[in-house]
Amino acid sequence: MISVILMSTVVLAALVLATVAVLRKLGSADRTLPVTAEWIDDLSTDRYRPMMRLLDSRDIEFLNSQAGFTPKMESRLRAQRCQIFRGYLRCLEMDFQRVCTALKVVLVQSGQDRPDLSAVLVHHQIMFASGLLAVHFRVFLYRWGICTVDASSLVRIFDVMRIELRNLVPAAMAV
Repeated sequence: MISVILMSTVVLAALVLATVAVLRKLGSADRTLPVTAEWIDDLSTDRYRPMMRLLDSRDIEFLNSQAGFTPKMESRLRAQRCQIFRGYLRCLEMDFQRVCTALKVVLVQSGQDRPDLSAVLVHHQIMFASGLLAVHFRVFLYRWGICTVDASSLVRIFDVMRIELRNLVPAAMAV
């Protein structure tokens, strides 16, 4: 009984620390951003399209059906793909941070008070942070062949915020 309580406490502490680390990372983005329409258009979700298929289990299933494909090869392939996927996640997280920071700059410099947009921004930051934690955990499990990974919700959240920023920039530049 005591070991179950101890184990639960350790797991809870690890989750709290991971959440704090992700939230700190999301809040510490660079504050000097070139908020222009061209900069925002460069932040396309197209760059994350390969990421969506990178950890698709069909590739490994196909390779497992081929003669000569060993479990060691599968393990190495999974490790390499996880490493590449984590690189995409880092880029997505940085892009999301930049968009959120740019939105904050636009909000601060705006002549109008926008509590609705502030609430949406905070809500999406929390959704992104929790989704990012879940995806990182699933990537860890994928590495060992336990589950699949779907990061499409993170890309959708990023795209919603990017579009919101894109809609605000012409109005902010006119003021």
